[in-house]
Order: sequence, then structure tokens, then C-alpha cells
Amino acid sequence: MAGTKAPKCPVCRNAGSEKWAPFCSAGCKDRDLLKWLGDGYKIPGPAVSPDQLADHFADDSGRSGEG
Repeated sequence: MAGTKAPKCPVCRNAGSEKWAPFCSAGCKDRDLLKWLGDGYKIPGPAVSPDQLADHFADDSGRSGEG
């Protein structure tokens, strides 16, 4: 497609790289991962305690064979 711009890196807004898509470099890719791991990004919704999370996955453990 003529005139289509390459997507911009979501971290630094430079032109994205095909090798590191959608990021421009390994550095930006790693920076984004560290932000996820360090709670820099949050998904909206009520907080869930570790006990509630464990109960949820324990309840779903027998359902993997259904379909």
C-alpha cells in the first residue's frame, strides 16, 4: 500500500522496526516488559486478593477437558 506509514514505537514514538515490532529496538521492548512486571501498567477493575485468585484457578482446574 503506497502512503502507509510504519507504526510508531509505543514507548518512544520513533519509527518501529520490523525486527522488534511494534517497538523500535530491544531497549524499548525490554522497557515495556519491565513496566508490565513492575506494575507500571494497570488493567481497570476491582483489586483481587491472592486468595481470591488462588480460589478462582482451583475452581477452574477440572474444566480443562471440557469443550
